[in-house]
Amino acid sequence: MSLSLFFVGVYFMMLEIDFVIEFNLFSLSSVSLVSLFYIDWVSLIFMSFVLYISALIMNYSGQYMNGDLSLKRFIYLMLLFVLSMMMMILGLNLVSILLGWDGLGLVSYALVIYYQNVKSYNAGMLTALSNRVGDAALLMGVAWMSGYGSWNFIFYLSIDSSIMFFVVCFCILAAFTKSAQIPFSSWLPAAMAAPTPVSALVHSSTLVTAGVYLLIRLSPSFNEYLMGVLLFSSLFTMFMAGVCANFEYDLKKIIAFSTLSQLGMMISILSLGGQDLAFFHLLTHALFKALLFMCAGAIIHTLGDIQDIRCMGGLINFMPITSICMNISNFALCGIPFLSGFYSKDMIAEILSMSISSCFIYLIFYLSIGLTVSYSLRLSYFIFFGDFNIKSLVSLSDSVNKILINSMVGLIFFVIFMGSVLSWVMPFTPYFIVLPFFMKLMTVIFIFLGCIIGLELTKMNYFYNLLTLKVYSVTLFLSGMWNLPILSTLGLNFVFLNFGKFMHVSMDYGWFEYYGSGGLIYFIKFFTRSIQLFSISHLKLYLFLFVIYLALFIFLF
Repeated sequence: MSLSLFFVGVYFMMLEIDFVIEFNLFSLSSVSLVSLFYIDWVSLIFMSFVLYISALIMNYSGQYMNGDLSLKRFIYLMLLFVLSMMMMILGLNLVSILLGWDGLGLVSYALVIYYQNVKSYNAGMLTALSNRVGDAALLMGVAWMSGYGSWNFIFYLSIDSSIMFFVVCFCILAAFTKSAQIPFSSWLPAAMAAPTPVSALVHSSTLVTAGVYLLIRLSPSFNEYLMGVLLFSSLFTMFMAGVCANFEYDLKKIIAFSTLSQLGMMISILSLGGQDLAFFHLLTHALFKALLFMCAGAIIHTLGDIQDIRCMGGLINFMPITSICMNISNFALCGIPFLSGFYSKDMIAEILSMSISSCFIYLIFYLSIGLTVSYSLRLSYFIFFGDFNIKSLVSLSDSVNKILINSMVGLIFFVIFMGSVLSWVMPFTPYFIVLPFFMKLMTVIFIFLGCIIGLELTKMNYFYNLLTLKVYSVTLFLSGMWNLPILSTLGLNFVFLNFGKFMHVSMDYGWFEYYGSGGLIYFIKFFTRSIQLFSISHLKLYLFLFVIYLALFIFLF
């Protein structure tokens, strides 16, 4: 399916064909509820990538989750995830997008809490509640678009009206929560509590890219103020993720921060008007990030569920195929020439160099590129070339994980060649790039600077009297995502938890209890006892009632 969708997508691209398919679900009076599917080369090629990556990850999950009692349930959840993403990609009606959007949020919660422990529950709740903000924003967008009598926003993108402005603002807020831009970044590393196959699927082509995809679709209606907000938020997200990854020791969290950094890069070039470039980087990033997570999963699986990179080292001697795959995907992530990541990253850097007149934005962007190389080198050094810090009981071999290796090798070819194939095939507006010699070399200069910083960080040991320990509070601030997890959890839920406690104690156990269930039960008991007196067969009672009825009858008539 993936292969056929890709070729159909290229055919649509060449002939510039778009299909809009409408299903009239039901009509009531003058209102018609229509489900709309928009099929063009963007949705077809994106779907082909999602299907190919998810197929390899399904195969990979069979071995990785081997021995899990509820493996079937896990696979069904993953399939639901892919189905929700398909709904999201094809729908250009805000309601059908909301169905896919909510499906992604719900299934991601179920997958994050898959390993049932307290850490997973907390991470799942943080993920779900952060994404609920975006769901509410999309609902508000649906409410605003009701003014047009239709939810098919694709037909109204060129209209410059206040309604469309508010709809776009709400959709940008929704995209920020899903793609984890500042200030909603804290859920992305927390979601690493999920099994590694889930992380590979979520961070490559599904959940986090849904926000970027929605922004690409909405981009024709952005004005300069919205583009400024997008640019600054995405640049700071890039920089923050790069800094945090250089301080992190959890293998999966480092790769999660790299995803955050790349999402920032996509949105920053999107905010400068490069929708095609953002989509190009979205596709190449999906390939090398899926491979990176699969390699990380193979290493964690082989080492007996160890995720701390300080407890690894020297793996190039024991797991050569995994090491080759991981290093190639790391090189693609860094933008090393002629791998898939290079074609999109280099173009993005050069277009940004031509578009921006601000030194601050220019510097932050190139620093983020340097930091990407830095944490990638640090990661490779700790895992493959560093000291052998592995516990002695672990049996190390690539041959154990044949199915995992097959899935990884299925991606290697695409990670190397797909960037150049897409750069030949995709219908870019021809970019005429004219830069001074020094600015042209800026990418290469910052890659080398990143290498030097990465080497310095790997060679630093605590007995060198680390400078970071002298400024411990600054280090904690930089490594802790600029306090975003604290702000988005303790800073917000403190008020709501206190309010919940107050309502529970004073209302549920207080006034509602007195005037509600407790008081009602007391009243019903009292009333029932009083009524029961009449059912006891006392002659006095019958005579008394007879006298009352007689008196009432005489009095009334």
